[in-house]
Amino acid sequence: MLDATASHTLIRRPEVLQRCGISNTTLHRLIHADDFPAPIQLGSRAVAWVESEVNEWIEQRIEARRVNEGAAFR
Repeated sequence: MLDATASHTLIRRPEVLQRCGISNTTLHRLIHADDFPAPIQLGSRAVAWVESEVNEWIEQRIEARRVNEGAAFR
């Protein structure tokens, strides 16, 4: 159950694509590979993503790069 005091902001596809710097095709591929948060269905033709989940995905990518850069210098 969600914390009633938590603020959840939903963002739409154009903003997700812009923030992540990926194409729509890549977004679909990542979702189907369970490598990106799944969208929330808002209506019959509308979806959105939880902003904090998208931000977490971005942070994980940054951290993975840091780990890989550190391994390259060993």
